[in-house]
Amino acid sequence: MSTELGTENLDFECEFKELNTDEEGSFEGYASIFNNLDLGNDVIRKGAFEETLKNYKPRSIKLLYQHKTDEPIGVIDSLEEDNKGLYLKGKLLMGTQKGREVYEMLKAGALDSMSIGYRLKPDGYKYDDKKKRRIIKSVDLMEVSLVTFPMNPKARVTKVKLAEMTERELEGVLRDAHIFSNDLTKHTASLLHKSIHVDDQRDVAESIRALINTIKT
Repeated sequence: MSTELGTENLDFECEFKELNTDEEGSFEGYASIFNNLDLGNDVIRKGAFEETLKNYKPRSIKLLYQHKTDEPIGVIDSLEEDNKGLYLKGKLLMGTQKGREVYEMLKAGALDSMSIGYRLKPDGYKYDDKKKRRIIKSVDLMEVSLVTFPMNPKARVTKVKLAEMTERELEGVLRDAHIFSNDLTKHTASLLHKSIHVDDQRDVAESIRALINTIKT
C-alpha cells in the first residue's frame, strides 16, 4: 500500500451490540479491532485513533455505504478506543431510501461488517520485515463504512434495535448463541417478542413462569 497521505481502507468485523436507545436506525459496534492481522497484512495498534479523537468531533467522521463518498447513510454519534478496538455508536438516516435499505440488511444479517477509510502519514506506521506485515500506529480517520465483504474477518454487527426484530430473527439470534434446545429456543424467542409488543404484561409474566419451569425440568 502507498505510504503517501492518500486515503486507504482497512476492513474489520464490526460487532453490532445491543442498542441502548429506542431510536429506529441506531446501532453500535467495533469499527476497528486492535492487534488483528487483516488480509492485506496490516495490524492496527491501540492508540492509532488518539489524534483523530482529539482533533475531530464524531459527526465530522462520515458514515458511508461501501466507501461510496457520494452515498452517506447516517451519522456517527460517538467514537472511543477501548482495549479491544474503536467503538462506534451511530444512527442510520431512516428518512432516506438507502438508510432504510441498510437498516433492513443489518436486521436480516445480510450486511454485518464495517471498514474504515483513513489517511496514513509516513511516520504513522512501521514495516515488520520478518513477519511481512505493516504495523499501523497512527491514522487520520476519514470515514467508516458498512460493507459486505471485510478485509479483516473480525468487525461484525451482532444486534440492531431489539424492538424492530421479528420473532424469527430473535429465534435466529438465540439459535446462534447455542444456549437452548431447538424447542426452547422457539419458546424463548416467542416470549421475547411478546414481551416487547403486547399490552397485557400479565400474559408475559405467565409465559416467563412457564419458561422457567421448562428450563428447570
